[in-house]
Amino acid sequence: MTYDVNDFDSLDVVNNDRDHVWHHLAQHKPFEQTGPMVIVKGEGMRVWDSKGNEYLDAVSGAVWTVNVGYGRTEIADAVRDQLVEMNYFAQTAGNVPAAKFSKKLIDKMPGMNRVYFSNSGSEANEKAFKIVRQIAHKKYGGKKTKILYRDRDYHGTTIATLSASGQYERRNQYGPFVPDFVEVPHCCEYRAQEDADKSNYGVWAANQIEKVILAEGADTIGALCLEPITAGGGVIEAPAGYWPRVQEICKQYDILLHIDEVVCGLGRTGTWFGYQHYGVKPDIVTMAKGVASGYAAISCTVTTEAVFEMFKEDEDPRMGYFRDISTFGGCTAGPAAALVNMEIIENENLLENASHQGEYLRGRLNDLKEKYPIIGDVRGKGLLVGIELVKDRATREPVEEETVMAVAGHCMANGVIIGRTNRSFKALNNTICLAPALISTKADMDQLVAALDDAIAEVTRGM
Repeated sequence: MTYDVNDFDSLDVVNNDRDHVWHHLAQHKPFEQTGPMVIVKGEGMRVWDSKGNEYLDAVSGAVWTVNVGYGRTEIADAVRDQLVEMNYFAQTAGNVPAAKFSKKLIDKMPGMNRVYFSNSGSEANEKAFKIVRQIAHKKYGGKKTKILYRDRDYHGTTIATLSASGQYERRNQYGPFVPDFVEVPHCCEYRAQEDADKSNYGVWAANQIEKVILAEGADTIGALCLEPITAGGGVIEAPAGYWPRVQEICKQYDILLHIDEVVCGLGRTGTWFGYQHYGVKPDIVTMAKGVASGYAAISCTVTTEAVFEMFKEDEDPRMGYFRDISTFGGCTAGPAAALVNMEIIENENLLENASHQGEYLRGRLNDLKEKYPIIGDVRGKGLLVGIELVKDRATREPVEEETVMAVAGHCMANGVIIGRTNRSFKALNNTICLAPALISTKADMDQLVAALDDAIAEVTRGM
């Protein structure tokens, strides 16, 4: 397919964008000379910019979102029809698509039972934090307000979710932060701590969480918030033994387990949810990005019935319920889109495809690892893949962020969009992050690997 840039006034659009739009995660000074990139068309795995350039999108909308690909008319049609029928009413009342989607979602999440709607991953995690804090007051006399989060994990852009972020550069300049958020060590085996038991690292890493709990006081800690696979922090899967031990610790100390599935949820890792690979039974699960594949804004905070029941206790009928609202949690476009999104994943066997294509992709990337010493580690699950670049494999010294930027820039110039750890850490912004849509084919993976091959060859020439 080609895209005709004459289909719209591209110069006018680019000028208006440059003059009036404040872009996310962007330094705008360069736009004064080059103008911003404007994406105008998407179909399947590919997007086109205002100049007519075509790109293979290997990060699903740049932020791991468009799980079922671009141009899905069936989702757009469902949203249009629903908005004409009933576009919005606050979630103080129910609506048809929310009821239908909630049932379909819960059917994929044994042990979970209640869905709270909002409109972004940050907001979904805020709701979870508020649930934990209110339970602390309702059940524990104001104790157990502390929430543990993990080094390298990321949970959102608001002040509270940044307070729970294990990424220094994303937090930098936004403090002071909300109190009672406490960090626990990461579980990246490739970057194992110096004193770690490397023979049983998964259990050792989980036990470091227990040490923090004991130091803080178990009676002060309400929840542990973890990504099932650390995504933007470098695509880190916990080693064997980690998750069973985490589950034991949470039960032992009466701590709610909150799993942040904002990236991993809805098929990204080859199962409906990332935690389902590990036999974990969470109390709270949050999700956003892939829930509707970007066709409408929606996020969900899902809880067990036991958590929900705590807010039905009538000892304080005026104040004891969950006193929270999300304005656009009442928009029907989100659940209407999400319902069709799930049907597409089912009907096209996209969970299986994510597993198969991810395995193929990691195999091809390991071939590149044999070719280029700069590749220190290839890791991931399903279509969530990380490539950590190093100066020296023996010392694992990371490359500078500029090197990873150069690889990404070369890929972009050759029609492939990849991701990377972006201004997240002091010294570990050295991982290429890949999250192509679940509809990916072997040919797409081959194009992606070919672009990476060319880029790494160019960037490492003379190093």
